[in-house]
Amino acid sequence: MEVPFNNLEISFLANQDEYEQAALRVLRSGWYILGKEVENFEKEFAKFTSSRFSVGVASGLDALIMALRAAGIKQGDEVLVQGNTYIATFMGITINSATPVMVEPDEYYNIDAERLEEKITDRTKAILVTHLYGQASNMGRIVEIAKKYNLQIIEDCAQSHGAEWSGKMTGSFGKFGCFSFYPSKNLGAFGDAGAITTDSEELTQQIKILRNYGSEQRYHNKVVGYNSRLDEIQAAFLVVKLKYLSRLTQERRKIAEYYLGNIKNEKIILPKIRKGASHVWHLFVVRTEKRDNFMEYLKSNNIGSVIHYPIPPHLSEAYEYLGLKKGSLPITEKYAKTVLSLPLYNGMTDQEMGYVVETINKY
Repeated sequence: MEVPFNNLEISFLANQDEYEQAALRVLRSGWYILGKEVENFEKEFAKFTSSRFSVGVASGLDALIMALRAAGIKQGDEVLVQGNTYIATFMGITINSATPVMVEPDEYYNIDAERLEEKITDRTKAILVTHLYGQASNMGRIVEIAKKYNLQIIEDCAQSHGAEWSGKMTGSFGKFGCFSFYPSKNLGAFGDAGAITTDSEELTQQIKILRNYGSEQRYHNKVVGYNSRLDEIQAAFLVVKLKYLSRLTQERRKIAEYYLGNIKNEKIILPKIRKGASHVWHLFVVRTEKRDNFMEYLKSNNIGSVIHYPIPPHLSEAYEYLGLKKGSLPITEKYAKTVLSLPLYNGMTDQEMGYVVETINKY
């Protein structure tokens, strides 16, 4: 049997007619940029995330860049961020000329809230929280610390569509929630796409100006902005998928529960769910000491797997200038050497799940 790491075609085929009708509707409308489709998606996504407003943008990275800029983050400012996140989270900070201050992750792979206070200085202006792999971070403690030190919270929700902390949606705790709809995401488009959520009407207008060359009215540019608009056709696709997202999430949870209940191998460390957090299982990440051997073993048995992420941002060539050497973030670096994501996708069959578990248990 062959089990790929992911299979996006299944989700498309499940609602093929609706996606094709959406595409034809946009193509026949004659309106392709910032029209009714984007407005409709923004309204529906705001409702889904329990936010007052949502603004469609071109990507998750653009969402981070514009959210931090609208939050007033600038050169000389420090932003607390977890060390084991995807590099785009760092880029949102540094493209705004601010400095990322790395905090080690906890056992749930999210930012360790108990390590935040030791990193706070008079230059700290915000906490950029990533809800990594699909599990909500410890927002109760993070909000408490942010209030104590008068810090802004910005959420990187690229992997956490629909995840909750104490019944409250990720993306609704901070000043902004930043989302990616890259095709492999739980709420994935058919190309690059993203959104920003907020409860502020004023900030919503700022983001709308920034995404459209810095203008409210054509040729009247208030600031130097970006070309970062959610496409009409991607918005139409996202409205279709959003209707089914709750069901798709439940399916992912059942697959994860099967893995958690049936993978029994002392060499494999299974993921944990924090009390108070919900998990939407964008990724099912295990850890093992001889990760490369395990990955090769899975490959030899026709099972796909992916490393998220093999190089922590602070050790990447892009961030050499920060001057952080190997060993400066030992937990982050240990995770980078031991994590591996197993196949988990909508439409995965019982036979495929069973084969993955049986193969892992024999390792």
